[in-house]
Amino acid sequence: MRVWHFVNEQYGLENIRRRRLKIATLNELNDPFDFLGVNLGDDNLRRAFRVMKDELAQNRGILCFSRDWTNPVQWSHYADKHKGLCLGFEIPDELLGAVSYSRKRLVVETEALRSPRALPPDIVTKLLFTKYSHWRYENEVRCFVNLDERDADSGLYFADFADNLELSAVVVGAQSSVSRKDLSLALGDLQKSVKTVKARLAFSTFKVVQQRKAVLWP
Repeated sequence: MRVWHFVNEQYGLENIRRRRLKIATLNELNDPFDFLGVNLGDDNLRRAFRVMKDELAQNRGILCFSRDWTNPVQWSHYADKHKGLCLGFEIPDELLGAVSYSRKRLVVETEALRSPRALPPDIVTKLLFTKYSHWRYENEVRCFVNLDERDADSGLYFADFADNLELSAVVVGAQSSVSRKDLSLALGDLQKSVKTVKARLAFSTFKVVQQRKAVLWP
């Protein structure tokens, strides 16, 4: 599946040069309700979810993507007001999970909860892929990955580009100053296999589209 990751110019070019993508840890996600999309009115349930989230955060992270690069809101929120990049990746379908969007928090039968680690697997799966309905514009898919060694310089976690995380396209934002040469230098030997596109704002809809006039992307 082709999926898209929005990023600012600095980190986008760095990701391309270093052939890697930053992994988000569960404790740094921008939605505080992530993994807490359940009704937590019960004390035992709250304790169970704290344990679950803390344990997951120790060894698992996520790569977040969208199925669409044309939404102007995502460019504004995640790509520095259209000055950044959107990286397209080919990832096997079986490694991705689509996020579901809900107006109400899920209900878990607390009678079946015997210990903090006894959350039914189907409930855990729903939690990993459920967000509040107002996030629907992201059209998100997620890939869960293991947290291995932190990067020595930044202290962050990264996933290296590979067969199951293959960079296949780069869209340069409508307001971006990234030139063809800048992108070419970052891509290096990936140039032949990666499609590069300059974006512009659509003339008749609220969408971001491809700039087809080559002269407007020096």
